[in-house]
Amino acid sequence: MKEFVKIFKALGDENRLKILNIIGSQEVCACKLLEFLDIGQPTLSHHMKILCDSGVVTARKDGKWTHYKINWDILLNISDYFKNNIFNKSEIQGCCNN
Repeated sequence: MKEFVKIFKALGDENRLKILNIIGSQEVCACKLLEFLDIGQPTLSHHMKILCDSGVVTARKDGKWTHYKINWDILLNISDYFKNNIFNKSEIQGCCNN
């Protein structure tokens, strides 16, 4: 469950969600992300480190630039977690003597 907490914390920021929206299903260079976001390079680096450390995004170096893409396996694991552990729970019986 700890790995999910790290992922949810990474997703709990507006700029990081914007980054994921920009990346979508493609690989995107950091220079392109900067064109679409109203943040500086150090701030982008901070956000990308959090996304990469959580496993939500993977990085590939190409010269001085880094290219990022979404790790869809991680997001599918989150979806499976919700399906199997939250949405499929049966009603709790016997609460408050009802």
